Amino acid sequence: MTSHSTNPSQVLIAGGGPVGIGLAIELALRGVRSTVIERHVRIPPIPKGQNLTQRTMEHFKAWGVEQAIRDASPIPVSFGIGGLTAYGTLLSAWHYDWYQRVIVRPYYACDNTRLPQYATEAVLRARASQLPEITLLTGWTVRDLAQQETGVEVDIESADGERQTLAAPWLVGCDGARSLVRERAGITQTRDDHETRMVLLVFRSKSLNDLIARYRGKSFFNVLHPELKGYWQFFGRVDTGETWFFHSPVPAGTTRDNFNFHQYLESVVGAPFDCSFDHIGFWDLRFEVANQYRAGRVLLAGDAAHSHPPYGGYGINTGFEDARNLGWKLAAVLEGWAGPGLLDSYDLERRPVFESTAHDFIRNFIEVDRQFLHDHDPARDQADFDAAWAARAAGSPAEIQGFEPHYEGSTIVFGPPAGRCSAAGTHQFTARPGHHLAPQLAADGANLFDKLGPGYSLLVLGERDDPHQSALISQWVGAAEAAATKSGLPLSVIRDTSAAASKAYGATLVLVRPDAFVAWAGEGADAPAEQVMSRVRGAVPIA
Repeated sequence: MTSHSTNPSQVLIAGGGPVGIGLAIELALRGVRSTVIERHVRIPPIPKGQNLTQRTMEHFKAWGVEQAIRDASPIPVSFGIGGLTAYGTLLSAWHYDWYQRVIVRPYYACDNTRLPQYATEAVLRARASQLPEITLLTGWTVRDLAQQETGVEVDIESADGERQTLAAPWLVGCDGARSLVRERAGITQTRDDHETRMVLLVFRSKSLNDLIARYRGKSFFNVLHPELKGYWQFFGRVDTGETWFFHSPVPAGTTRDNFNFHQYLESVVGAPFDCSFDHIGFWDLRFEVANQYRAGRVLLAGDAAHSHPPYGGYGINTGFEDARNLGWKLAAVLEGWAGPGLLDSYDLERRPVFESTAHDFIRNFIEVDRQFLHDHDPARDQADFDAAWAARAAGSPAEIQGFEPHYEGSTIVFGPPAGRCSAAGTHQFTARPGHHLAPQLAADGANLFDKLGPGYSLLVLGERDDPHQSALISQWVGAAEAAATKSGLPLSVIRDTSAAASKAYGATLVLVRPDAFVAWAGEGADAPAEQVMSRVRGAVPIA
């Protein structure tokens, strides 16, 4: 039996995992009411999505949970959260530091950390419970949806068979890789199967720590084995004690009962050790991306929009960036100041970034490793292998330096003429339209990043000795404020006399979006303020 209820929410969110709850928090902090529909009453205790980047920690800071996330982490800062790549076995003579995110720390406002996804979800749920704009329905599953011109109706079912219909102006599918919302909205996918069966093991071992004591401060470990043709055997710490997870290819047809997983783990480590299993699960290695992230009043975020193998810690972080990007744009539509192109920019920005992440980084890891294992073999020519391995180690920092998601090709930023949205870029302090704003110290010693407002922020930087230049800057700022007031766009003007910040950013004026990406930067004479403010809210048609 289906009952109908009047739902006051402005947004329905299917899926209350980390991305869905994160989106609800982002919306709530902008005054938007949402209902989150989540089938799990208790959070599944599977330790995936552990590597939380500096950028993700910026989201958590904005959402008011940064310290709670750090307090929940079972891996203390003093331990270290770096990675390591080894050849053959984990204990082999060939290994080097891998994916040290500390390299790009100066370009972000927060340190990264590690936390199992279930613990991250618990922190986010606790935060959501503090926000009256959020209604969380646990134990309910979305069964169907119907879209009208002015909104979406969603049929939901409880675990005991009760049915309800909820309605709201917008629906966001955060319901995972097998998204029913995506299917019912008629959104197709592009899929790239690798025909590789993978296992996820969660296990406990008291002696593994002692075996790898030489790798103090490392929290995740990749093992390259020539027989696996570039696919990783991947260990990660759940804590600093005895709990671990492990991903690896396994033969087709492998089940819980027909394979000796303990023996397999020992072969990967290169020594015997005690082991007991908490979880044995399987998944298929594939890349999937929705061919559009929006269909009318239905949008997708997180794994519902895209999924890929858990290589390099991209998955959960990509989902959180979706939530932050979509949240302020959806709020702008509901608040009435968004131009007709603003919400469309969500797909335009986020989908190419995922495609680049999948192609330029994750696929590339597999292909480069496959070629390396084909070309170099210590049993065949150890001198050649040693030289090639040393070259790999020397080039490892470039991998993290080159992962710099940006929106140069977006219609709502003033990027370069040939710009495109991509995950491949370079970290810089210069304030480049479409790129994340790097932190700088203000004249009072505080971080300019911390002074950004919840809406758009206009940084007015440096001291001006020239009265004419000062007058021009003041006129531009005044025109920008007037344009913002007229359209309803929320704008904070932040004046700072720091010449060092102006020099680092390479501009006197820097317009920053609500998600801390630069929309425009200049001196005021290079673009009329009204034109800038119209374009950044999606009101200017782009040819």
